[in-house]
Amino acid sequence: QVQLVQSRGDLVQAGGSLRLSCEASESIASIDVMGWYRQVPGKERDLVAAIKSDGGTYYPDSVKGRFIITRDNYKNTLALQMNSLKPEDTSIYYCAVLGRHLNEYIYWGQGTQVAVSS
Repeated sequence: QVQLVQSRGDLVQAGGSLRLSCEASESIASIDVMGWYRQVPGKERDLVAAIKSDGGTYYPDSVKGRFIITRDNYKNTLALQMNSLKPEDTSIYYCAVLGRHLNEYIYWGQGTQVAVSS
């Protein structure tokens, strides 16, 4: 059972940057895949980044080149650096422990509100 606590969100202007962090309640060294997904209320969730325990990463085209996911297995933390933010990035972001598939979520944090103004 893993509990994930996320950092506070913010309101950012388009083109700006924001770093989100997530701290796990226990060791994440043995967790294969962790990631971040976002969800606008009333819409389907979208995975925006995933990272394996060996450092391998995945990004969808919508954020590729702009977002960077990192994990620190020693500090039990996960982070998402978001650059060149766009208004369409506005959403609630969640850190999560992923299952066998990229659209499978086992544990997730409380969510972080991110708003990007034009």
